[in-house]
Amino acid sequence: MSTKDPRHYDVILSPVITEKSTAASEYNKVVFKVRGTATKPQIKDAVEKLFDVKVKAVNTLVRKGKLKVFKGNLGVQSPSKRAIVTLEEGHRIDVTTGL
Repeated sequence: MSTKDPRHYDVILSPVITEKSTAASEYNKVVFKVRGTATKPQIKDAVEKLFDVKVKAVNTLVRKGKLKVFKGNLGVQSPSKRAIVTLEEGHRIDVTTGL
């Protein structure tokens, strides 16, 4: 039984539930929003410990903040880092249940 270190909760912020990430789940991939300074080994360790699964690979990307106009007001979306985690065959994470 693995112990859940509170620091793992600082690395993984939330799951990303979009049409694209739902389609990726058919290929054993799960998308998470992660801390901006998180590294791939930290993300892998956090996912393995929190969800009790085996991670095959971690890909990361940074979504740049965009300028948006809403009702005439100019705003900026903040940039966010995401991790696409590929799980080993036979492992699953149900992101709708939470931790």
